[in-house]
Amino acid sequence: MKPRVLGMILAGGQGSRLAPLTLKRSKPAVPFGSKYRIIDFAINNFINSGVFSIYVLTQYKAQSLTEHIQRGWRFGTFLSDYFITLVPAQMYRMEELGPVWYRGTADAVYQNMHLIENYEADYIAIFSGDHIYKMNVEHMLQSHIDNRADLTIAAYPMPQSQAHQFGVMHVDNRWKVTDFLEKPKDPPSIPGQEGMSLTSMGNYIFSRRALEELLEASISGQKDGFDFGGDVIPRALSDGYHVQAYDFHRNPIPGQSGANTYWRDVGTLDAYFAANMDLVSVNPEFDIYNPAWPLRTSSEFSPPAKFVHESDGRKGQAFNSIMAGGAIISGGTVRDSVLGRSVRVHSYALVENCVLFDDVEVGRHAKLKNVIVDKDVTIPAGMEIGMNAEHDRDRGFTVTESGVVVVPKSYVF
Repeated sequence: MKPRVLGMILAGGQGSRLAPLTLKRSKPAVPFGSKYRIIDFAINNFINSGVFSIYVLTQYKAQSLTEHIQRGWRFGTFLSDYFITLVPAQMYRMEELGPVWYRGTADAVYQNMHLIENYEADYIAIFSGDHIYKMNVEHMLQSHIDNRADLTIAAYPMPQSQAHQFGVMHVDNRWKVTDFLEKPKDPPSIPGQEGMSLTSMGNYIFSRRALEELLEASISGQKDGFDFGGDVIPRALSDGYHVQAYDFHRNPIPGQSGANTYWRDVGTLDAYFAANMDLVSVNPEFDIYNPAWPLRTSSEFSPPAKFVHESDGRKGQAFNSIMAGGAIISGGTVRDSVLGRSVRVHSYALVENCVLFDDVEVGRHAKLKNVIVDKDVTIPAGMEIGMNAEHDRDRGFTVTESGVVVVPKSYVF
């Protein structure tokens, strides 16, 4: 019989480094790539891999994410094993602690073990909901089964200079994990690959028995936090469980040739902006146009995008850009930009190297360069943003180290 696989997406992250984009929404709910939310990529990975039983565990500022899931991600009601269900933190009573919110990644799963028991899962795929990537989960599961592992961790080689932000693994020649360091100050390099470390992607496949035993064993005495990287994985290694690393670069994506190398933690504004800008390049690293690996999202039933006016000096035009339905370029110019739904760019305006969220309006003669504009903002006629960092800071806008300016949601000039 086909094994019963339950998907659990950890979508409770605050995303504080993405502020002000996360002032009113969690990181997984942040829009990305014109029409998507960050959470969509984890959900698509499950669905494209044949995992149709999915719980989404939420906590911080979950309203936007909740509405997105409820409106855009649902199956029919005839098959009980086909579901995408939201699981908010419910403050279950913990021994000695009383009612508590989720205190970490492992605690979020521990507080919902009854869902795993009710589903009678053989394997549990626990994935992060705040990264941009494609992953064939079925291939990782088969590797887990073939290796008779108790826990399999998706692994990604990363420059040592960045690896201190992640869990770092040592593996033997068969990719069995021999040591795990959670966010080490001085990350060890991969043998034979100086300057590179093997990091955890925060994606795990557990055999059910091992998950139950490890959560029960490692929660004892945990009062402040309870995470997979800091608590469960080290416990698994010390207690002799078989912990296997899975080489993400070997993960095959239908319709895609070459190694699967694209995985981005868009946890900072500059990383987020760069990942969006990649999408509008001639040959983007991340292909959203692969019909063999469709990327679904909520359907807003928007009208088609529209370009109007073709007189001298007043042409509705866009170059090297992507835009969602309902966008109207009315005599303005858009270049190297990502536009959300129902964006309007008026005559003589210039939008260059920008990310505009839904329902942004750019007035006549306005100029925007290297700017992220959150939802429901009207840029006044003649306004210039991204041209003078000091002026932008004086207006109260966030300006990143690389000079990207962020206009917060519903800002009124």
